[in-house]
Amino acid sequence: MTEIVSARDLKSDLTLEADLCVVGTGAGGAMVARQAAVAGLRVVALEEGPTLRTEMFTQREDEMIPLLFQEAGARATIDGAVTILQGRGLGGSTVHNTNLCKRAPDDVLARWPDGWRTRDLLPHYEAVERELNVKPIETRRINRNNALLKSAVEKLGWRGAVLSHNREGCVGSGFCELGCPVDGKQNALKVLLPAAQRAGARIVSDCRAEAILLEGGRAVGVRARATHATVTVQAPVCLAGSAIGSALLALRSHFPDEKNQIGRGLHLHPGVAVAGLFDDPVEGWIGIPQSYECTEHLSFDEESDARVWIVPGFAHPAGAASLLPGFGAAHKQRMRDYSKMAIFVAMLHDQSEGTVEASSDGRPLIRYELNSSDQRALLHGMQACTRLMFAAGARRVLLPFATPLELDAPSENLQHHYRPLDPLLTAVHPMGTMALGRVCDGEARVRGITHLWVADGSLFPSSIGGPPQLTIYAAARKVAAQIVDTLGHR
Repeated sequence: MTEIVSARDLKSDLTLEADLCVVGTGAGGAMVARQAAVAGLRVVALEEGPTLRTEMFTQREDEMIPLLFQEAGARATIDGAVTILQGRGLGGSTVHNTNLCKRAPDDVLARWPDGWRTRDLLPHYEAVERELNVKPIETRRINRNNALLKSAVEKLGWRGAVLSHNREGCVGSGFCELGCPVDGKQNALKVLLPAAQRAGARIVSDCRAEAILLEGGRAVGVRARATHATVTVQAPVCLAGSAIGSALLALRSHFPDEKNQIGRGLHLHPGVAVAGLFDDPVEGWIGIPQSYECTEHLSFDEESDARVWIVPGFAHPAGAASLLPGFGAAHKQRMRDYSKMAIFVAMLHDQSEGTVEASSDGRPLIRYELNSSDQRALLHGMQACTRLMFAAGARRVLLPFATPLELDAPSENLQHHYRPLDPLLTAVHPMGTMALGRVCDGEARVRGITHLWVADGSLFPSSIGGPPQLTIYAAARKVAAQIVDTLGHR
């Protein structure tokens, strides 16, 4: 097995030759690296963030958020209206996500380009589900926060279901979002990257790709920057740095883009959290964070304003304290109620499209505004969460508008005009920006450049209305097969 090299330790420039350089080691990059290495290609995978190990996951917010998230958890749109939580480190966002595994809906894939419909992704979905041990969450493992959503869905007669996940050996510590301290996630870090290493892949952490090297319309390598050295990999390239990272790197590399499509079409699945206060303890931080969904208001009709996926959510103490409104004694009282609080999140299947641009200091400039339909859908989702909370038995419901709204009974008609920062939104599912049919062709190759592929959520030509990790794994597996077929016959 090859060793993971931290470029932080390099004292002089390093040049590597390979058959393929993969930029990013999250769901997409780890899958491509594993598949290509197992097929016999010499693979180098570059990771901007650090090498992560199970023993590092202390469950402390002050330690884990700066370690695991881009910009120490502070990445946001330029107006601050949407906080975007993205992974940084070996395994990418698969290290901090809540392990939800759900295929993209047929209604969504039916609008994607030929070659990317349900029938095309099916064998890859099935393979990933076997390899990562994806299975439905056992009913006995549904914690009270999720059980409250389940009971409300059943009481109202709405659509809902138990979700599937890729855990094995989970002890229900509830700290999935801060890295699993018992190594229970069957993810890129635990499963795919070790398999890539065993097959001979070289993995270099702590180095940020700065440019894709092009010669005569062909990708010939990657130049990356470490603390004290430059790392250059001479090889064809697969971008897998996320919808934000891959677009940013493409822009910095000055790819041919006559129609200015790179960085456009950004979808975020922005979500808003609605809190309910109950008489009895909820203790939503205990157990599997998300195990049940409500899909009653998740329409894939482009004309519908009911386009929200509702799932439980929960913030650990510091996160909750930063989100709950109020000052002084009022805020103190809200935190005293922390153990009796449930959280439901309305996540938009968004039609709005944002952009990623490159700033002068290399950081991404992310622009994203909700269109009028998404504004209506967001309010519709908050209304639905309110009904669910009261159906579950909440005595008060808190809506996180700029001027917080507290309800002690269901409201039939929430009146609120959305504006940026009112309410605050959080996103964990960036997609688009290098989309199939716009930037990439049907084989996930960047148009106008040979030997350059994309294998992450930036490929998605639309929002998918649910957790994207399974579709990223499956899409990357499909892309990897194309890469192996191409590079195996050079």
